[in-house]
Parts: sequence; C-alpha cells; structure tokens
Amino acid sequence: MQHKESGFLSLGPHGFHRIAYTQWGDGHSKRVVVCVHGLTRNGRDFDDLAMDLANDPGKGFRVSCPDLPGRGHSHWLSDPADYALPVYMSDMSAMIARLGVEQVDWVGTSLGGLIGMSLAAQPNSPIRSLVMNDIGPFVPAEALKRIGEYVGHDEKFNDYASLKTYLMNVHASFGNLSDENWDHLCRHSGRKNEDGTWVLHYDPSIAVGFRSAAAMNIDLWPLWEQISCPVLILRGEDSDVLPREVAHQMLERGPAAEMIEFPGTGHAPSLMEDSQIDAVRSWLLAVEG
Repeated sequence: MQHKESGFLSLGPHGFHRIAYTQWGDGHSKRVVVCVHGLTRNGRDFDDLAMDLANDPGKGFRVSCPDLPGRGHSHWLSDPADYALPVYMSDMSAMIARLGVEQVDWVGTSLGGLIGMSLAAQPNSPIRSLVMNDIGPFVPAEALKRIGEYVGHDEKFNDYASLKTYLMNVHASFGNLSDENWDHLCRHSGRKNEDGTWVLHYDPSIAVGFRSAAAMNIDLWPLWEQISCPVLILRGEDSDVLPREVAHQMLERGPAAEMIEFPGTGHAPSLMEDSQIDAVRSWLLAVEG
C-alpha cells in the first residue's frame, strides 16, 4: 500500500515549527488511528502496523504517524527546553485538528504513550481509545537513567553497518526482529552525510530536558485516574520502564483497562511482529466507533 508524506506548521513557545507525518489508508476514512513513537524514534517505526490497519477489510483505518519535533523529518527546535510534554501535546492537538475528525484512536510507544495519556485525561478529549505500548503513569528513575546513558550523544558512524550494529545493541530489547525489520528501523533511524558517514536521525538536544527529569521517578497517577476512554496496555515481559507491579496497578486504578504481555521482549515491543500487530488490530476493531 502506498503512503503519503505530509506536514504542517505548529506553534510553539519560540515560533512555528514543521511537524512531518506519514499517512496510510483512505484519506477520507473517519476511523483514524494516530501512532506516536518513543523518545529517539520516528513515525516510520509503525509502517507494518499502519499497513495492516489500513488494509483491514472491515474498517479500513486511516493511520497517521507523526515525527515528533527534533525527530525524523520534523523541524529541530531552537530551544532545547521546548522538547517537553506541553509542546508535544500542543503539536499533536494541532495534528488531530488537521485530520478533520472529532475522535481518534491513539497508539503510543513510550513517550508517545505518555502524550496520549496526557491528552486522554483532558476534558472533552478527542482520544476515543488509547493503546499504551510499554509505558505507564509511573516510570522508575532507574529506567530513565538507563535510557539517558545513550540518548543525545552526537554519534557518527563510518558506514551503514556500524550504524546498524549500534542500533541493534541499543534497541536489543525490542524483541526477536528479523534482519529485514532491523534494516527498516535503521534506514529511518540514520541520516547519511555527503562524506558517506552516518548520524542518528534526531536532534541530540532532545536529551537536555530528559536528563534533568531522569533524576527522579515520573509519577502521573492523577492523570491516569482522569482517563475514561478504553485502554489497552501492552507490556514487554522484561521491561524496566513498565514494571509488572505498575502495570497491575493500572488495571486496578483509573480507566477500565486490559493488558497483553509479550514474552522475550523488554522496552518496548516493536509492533512489527505478527502477534503484536494482531493484538492491536483485534482490540481496535472491538472498540465502538
């Protein structure tokens, strides 16, 4: 299935910046899924899931996968302090408005899940349903510190093979991916320079605010308890970002949530494996809309 690359201008604290996104499926479909990536990732992580949802014979979802600012093909922000939840929420609100629908289903991995949770907790939220991929309202500081050890380093690689080796090591917890899967992730996670070297396809400055916040636990339980839409929690069995005890608390507090756990996976399930795609599709199809 063909996809369409598009973008729009969003207003932040220091002017307008462009948000790029990839759209799959019938552009006129009113059943829209927005898929938002993790901290250092980009919207092309969701290609396999998006193609599957767009091809569903029953619903024919329209799927939009943005690059958050500073990632992929979106603009880098002039002030590193703007790489923060309020700006991301504003950007994604602008995107939902651009899509021309009253409600969207939200699939968010890690940071993308936190953004979706924050939007879903607001009065009159446009979030119809929420898939939280390996993230919750409480994240231990130890997990944030681990992520902070690799985020934001201005790495340069002599060739594509070196880039691929690096990314396979950093993201080994994504699970049992095929070589084709890794090549897809790597092609969209790196940018080739004119001299043949490769760099990571995000602004290293996204780490500035993250590292300062990583000194303490993230605790957003009050937001979680404000959510009223259906929620699906996806958890990697070996995840340190979404500990099992936090996931179980999520089932007991706040919205009526369901959980699926994937073995052999840490943070975060890639949503590229058939079992993971099937789980998301089946749940979304069961949501009224």
